[in-house]
Amino acid sequence: MEREISTMAMKLPELDRLVITVVTDNYYDALRPDAAIAARFRTRPGVSLHAEHGFSCFIETASQGREAAFMLDFGLDGAAINHNLEVLGIDLAKTDAFGLSHGHFDHWGALVDILALNREKIRKGTPLYLGEGAFETRYALVPGSADRLEIGRLDREALLALDLVTVREVKGPTEVIPGGFFTGPIERTTGYETASPLLLVQRGGEVEADTFSGEQAMAFNVRGRGLVVLSGCAHAGIVNTIMHVRRMAGMEKVHAIMGGFHLSHASPEKVEKTIADIKAIDPDYVIPAHCTGFEAVVRLSREMAGKFILNTAGTRYRFGA
Repeated sequence: MEREISTMAMKLPELDRLVITVVTDNYYDALRPDAAIAARFRTRPGVSLHAEHGFSCFIETASQGREAAFMLDFGLDGAAINHNLEVLGIDLAKTDAFGLSHGHFDHWGALVDILALNREKIRKGTPLYLGEGAFETRYALVPGSADRLEIGRLDREALLALDLVTVREVKGPTEVIPGGFFTGPIERTTGYETASPLLLVQRGGEVEADTFSGEQAMAFNVRGRGLVVLSGCAHAGIVNTIMHVRRMAGMEKVHAIMGGFHLSHASPEKVEKTIADIKAIDPDYVIPAHCTGFEAVVRLSREMAGKFILNTAGTRYRFGA
């Protein structure tokens, strides 16, 4: 059962081991070498992997002999994501809970299909954690014009009709599996990580700027290493997200940050300020993915060369023992 935490700092329980497998991401490279904590998936004859503009991870935790599993975000293409799960050897029968970082289609697009394709494996009533506003209709403005593009909404009725998951809306920091936490709403404290004017949401019949007030990231505390921060998109800002997790956990040491940093199309000034603040935080590993953007990824690779790992779909990261 989930445990909601006070907004006051508390020490997160330590994990002996944390394994994060990237089920899909924007990029795949079969020739990319392994890294210190990263094992790459290798294409071979007849066995390939799907990459897309989407993000999904499978997370496994272990502490004091107790193991748990969680799937965060679901990418876009149901058949392709299911193919990746099979190729990567991920069995959804092990899943203790599911989670959605926020209500954009490249994170929930394959959810209903994945559940339907695996209905015989998934335990009825398995929790699906999400934040406020996950089911609202989203829009995007076309850059350079006033044209508004509808980018969809997660269909609550179709989801509930499967009768597989129990929807649980997260109001604050919440333990969703043993040693794995949703952050609750992320406080904005930096002056430069502001909401994009191009992203909109429909609330109460009105379309307004999307502040992503219900967006969730994940936090873990790995024994002897420190915090691991996993972001779906970081619309609230990756630095805001890291600082929020530090306050939530009541500790400073950050072992790794990974996921979408949402710096695609960001101004050079915003990218530079973000990198400067990440360097000041001094994590052991920086693993940008998904919506971070090519320019920001290149800058991070140069500025944090000893800590930077290029993410690819299918990569399995092991933190701890």
